[in-house]
Parts: sequence; structure tokens; C-alpha cells
Amino acid sequence: MEYERFSRQLYETGILADPWIDGERRFSLRPLLIGADRYGQLAGAAEGIGALMDELARLVVRKPELLDDFYGLTEWQKAMWSMSEGRWHGIARVDLFLCTDGRWRVCEVNSDTPSGEGEAVIANRIVAEGLKEERGFVDPNRGMEDRFWEMLTLSHAAAGMERPPERPPERPPERPPERVGLIYPTDLPEDLSLIALYRNWLTARGCKVVTGSPYNLGLDGRGRVTLLGEPVELVLRHYKTDWWGERQVVWRDQEPYADPDPLERELSILLPAEMEGRVTVVNPFGSVITQNKHSLALLWEYRSHFSAAAQQVIEDLIPETHRLVDIDPAALSQSEWVLKSVYGCEGDSVIVGPFVSPEIWKETLDKVIPEHWVAQRFFEVEPYRAGDSGDSDCDGWLPNYGLYLIAGRAAGLYTRLSREATDYRAVTMPSFVRKF
Repeated sequence: MEYERFSRQLYETGILADPWIDGERRFSLRPLLIGADRYGQLAGAAEGIGALMDELARLVVRKPELLDDFYGLTEWQKAMWSMSEGRWHGIARVDLFLCTDGRWRVCEVNSDTPSGEGEAVIANRIVAEGLKEERGFVDPNRGMEDRFWEMLTLSHAAAGMERPPERPPERPPERPPERVGLIYPTDLPEDLSLIALYRNWLTARGCKVVTGSPYNLGLDGRGRVTLLGEPVELVLRHYKTDWWGERQVVWRDQEPYADPDPLERELSILLPAEMEGRVTVVNPFGSVITQNKHSLALLWEYRSHFSAAAQQVIEDLIPETHRLVDIDPAALSQSEWVLKSVYGCEGDSVIVGPFVSPEIWKETLDKVIPEHWVAQRFFEVEPYRAGDSGDSDCDGWLPNYGLYLIAGRAAGLYTRLSREATDYRAVTMPSFVRKF
């Protein structure tokens, strides 16, 4: 009955309407209460990763040959990167794991179209009502809406400003957007909660919001970008960069995509408009580099090109990662490695060696197209222990602490627990920070 009541509360928000998946609950009603010191560790690690990704972006700006020689980007992927001029960030999610050796590890940085904000914000809000008697906690997601809005206004004000390659621009005056286009894959239901959350946040600030897909983009007679015929001055992009460009198969036996061609017309509208300051795109298309897991391999291979502080972050947080084309796949020990496609996310095209059978591991190595994969050193995660007041159904599961970064600063927490690798079946656990 308790979960049924929670489900009704979720549904009544008008944002989340799917508290179940495959007959199993998606949320825990037993919140995770973490200490302020631990949250400080998480926030510091995530912000260190954000600074590291920015340093990586500036390195690639200085060394454009990497686009071909290391990343092997397609022509339209290179166009997205080149016209972004190194801009890649507005909001991101850094997935952190506490390992059995007491160290934190980052498995990936979701800097392109990070998701889960709806689950993190709304579930925390509902569960917090039952914690009112406990005064010693803070909801880390409570200020996310304000931070998000501030980031959009500053991004919009900075549109068209020149960015010196070696330092960030001066803080521009705030210029709130009035007409916002939310672009997302309208044929997929997975992130409808995120779109609803963003729409609510924006309309509460007085914005006119138009939602649609890239195919609904156009230009009006004054050269303004339009979505469904309505002019927009800021595009909030929740449509992956690898879907805007040439779509490439990553398995040898994979059927070609029915729609492999790049969105040439749509990119020809947005990229020049963004470069000329006629529209602001968040996240910028430069995330085509930071989302690409070849970047994790580049961090290891080009460590000497980074600052001393960045090298320490790589050593402390980034598991050893290599492009699959640079190593002998047959020499990879199944118990020590994880295989990941370069643009896969949320568990898509992730093969964790210790979690699969020898037959699946061998079949994977036979079928992958190495140019589109990386191998990452496996790390053993410290499991969640429910104790007397926790969620006993998730006892022994593996927690993934998703730290949101907004404009480079920690801005929220999205905790998920999974039996093995994090995927769409993970249980969201509302998370709060103890004050003391």
C-alpha cells in the first residue's frame, strides 16, 4: 500500500507516470542518508572531472589532428565539434562508484544528453515529506532548478562571444531567454519525464516553450531559428550528437540503420545560427567529443599533455582505458576488463567481463568493430548494505552515485542501485545529506 500511495503521488506531479518497469518498482521508499563529508567527496570528485573535461576540450582545440587520428570522427561530427569552438558544457552527470579499496571511480561522463533529473528531483521531493521529523538532513536536489535557470541565462548571454582558447570568458551579464525550443526524440518515451520537468521549470520563469524533434526545425524570413514554425532564441537539446551525425553500426553482424544519414538540413540550420549568435544551444554540440569514450582513453594516453592537477584526477578517478584498436582484444582477461561502445550510454553496449559468461565474452570480442569500442579496467564496487532502516530488497546491490554538474559545479545527486551493471532496470534511491 505504501508504494501504491507513492505511485499516485508520482503520477499526480504530471512529470513521472511510470513507477514500475517490467513489473518491478523503479524507486526505493527508504532514502539513502549520506554524511556531509561523503557528499563533499562526491561533489569534489565530480567538479574535478568537469574541470578535466574542459581541459581535454581545450587540448583537442589545440590539436585538431586528433579528430581524425585518435577519434576517427565522421565529417558531420567534426563539423559539430569545429563550430562549437570547444564549448561542450551546460549540464552533465558524472557517475561515481565507491570501490572496495575505498577509492572513488568514474565509469563515464554523461555530458551530451544527461537524464534522470526528473526522477532525482521529484522522488526526493515526495520522500522528503516523510522526513520532516528528521531535521538534520538536506535535499541536494532542491536548488537544481535555480542553478539550471542561471546556467541557461548565462549561456544565452555568452552566445556569440569569442572564447579565448586558453581561458574561460568573463562572466557575461544575465540575459534570460524568452522563447525556448526543447528538442528531443519524440518517438521515444524514455525521457518524457525530463522534458516535462524542463518545460515546467521554463514556463514557471515566463518562457514560451515549444517542444519538437530536429525535423521540426526551420528558419523564418528574418533568419531566426524556428521549431514547429515558432521562433526560438535558445534550443535545449536532448537529442544525442551521434544521432545528429552519421549513424554507424558498432557490431559486425548488426543490421545497418534504417536512417543512417546525418541530419544535414537540421545541422545546417543550427550550427551556423549558433556560431553567429542567432541561437543558443545547450548542451553545445562540442559534447560530441566529451561524450565519446575515446576521450577516456585519450586521458590515459596523453596524460603528459595535461596540468599536474588534471593528471592527479586521471590517476585518482579514471579507470585505465584504451581504444580497442590499440590493444590485442584476445589478450584481455575477462575478469579484469569492461568493453564499452564509444557512444553507448545507460548500460547500452556495455559488456562487463566478470558479469557475463565466457561464451558471451568471446562472442563479443568476435563481433565488435574495434574502431567504435574501448576497454576499461574493471573495478569492484562496495555494495549497499541496508542495515536496520534501509531498503532490504536492495541489500547487496551496487550503488551508482550520479552527481549533476551545472556550469561546472555540483548541483544534485541521482543514486541508482543495480544487481550488476547500471541499466534501465536500476532502482532509484532518493538521497539526502546529513548536516552533521
